[in-house]
Amino acid sequence: MDAFYASVEQRDEPALRGKPVVVGGSPQGRGVVAAASYEARKFGIKSAMPAAHALRLCPDIIFIRPRFDIYKSVSLEIREIFHEYTDLVEPLSLDEAYLDVTQNKPDNPSATHIAREIKQKIKTKTGLTASAGVSYNKFLAKIASDLRKPDGLALITPEKALDFISRLPIGKFHGIGKATEAKMHRLGIQNGGDLRSWSKWDLNKIFGKVGTFYYNIARATDDRPVRTERIPKSIGKEKTFEEDVDSIEWLSGFITTLSKKVADRLSKEVTQARTVTLKLRYDNFESITRSFTPGHPISNAEEIAEIAIRLLEETEVGDRKVRLAGVTVSGFLREGGSSEEGQQMMLPLE
Repeated sequence: MDAFYASVEQRDEPALRGKPVVVGGSPQGRGVVAAASYEARKFGIKSAMPAAHALRLCPDIIFIRPRFDIYKSVSLEIREIFHEYTDLVEPLSLDEAYLDVTQNKPDNPSATHIAREIKQKIKTKTGLTASAGVSYNKFLAKIASDLRKPDGLALITPEKALDFISRLPIGKFHGIGKATEAKMHRLGIQNGGDLRSWSKWDLNKIFGKVGTFYYNIARATDDRPVRTERIPKSIGKEKTFEEDVDSIEWLSGFITTLSKKVADRLSKEVTQARTVTLKLRYDNFESITRSFTPGHPISNAEEIAEIAIRLLEETEVGDRKVRLAGVTVSGFLREGGSSEEGQQMMLPLE
């Protein structure tokens, strides 16, 4: 979906149309941009940006509090359209999903035609625009979906895939963030063609096991199937405070509360975790993480909290103020003791 949250707000309130709109917290507090309309993006405003900074970039910007119940309702409407074509739907978030239409319900041989039909049905049913990417694997389809936003449709065929990847700037690769992009630039890797010149052994040596993924996508290869049920690889809770905090005692109590919420979700997943991670963001926006893996699986709130508080005591809290704290568990064990990997799940804090 195109600027999903902001577009829903502009749809529901005609006075907002054509104006720079941000969905998120207040710039007077510790608000963060959850979504920005395309009019706001022209000023350099992006999601996850502090709301106060967004206001400096555009003094006329309009801030709207999120209405997640509405966004979820619209998302379900859109998902119903997807299922008219295939049951192989893998939601990534409220506003994005992978669809495998190799075999599809209308028996339409053209994925491009299906994408065009879906876009039109979304527009008719919700009044919103979507952009679609069509290709023969997840990586290329995701890249294609960003090529012609908003209201775009792009196709990457097998015949053109390698040439397309060769010319694609490394920062445009889905799965390569800012830090990895900078590291690759230092190594002389500017685009997909440069990345393809590196051996799998060298990429694994430098980047770890994700090096194999980089090796494959440089060759337009991605064998990941579309999964209708996505298994979380981590479960976490975090919160940005209204005011900076420097009390270890207060933070310890807060972390205990977070740990209980994480443990509750862990029990719903019928699983245990191997690792507990504490995340802090200091008042200068520097973020740190500290992790600990005990020699046995973890599932109860008391043990998660005990480990997280022990990690807290190893930080600079007390000497430095904190604006955000979070607790995450990962390295899940399923029934039978097997380990499974999947997506990260960061839960909203009520």
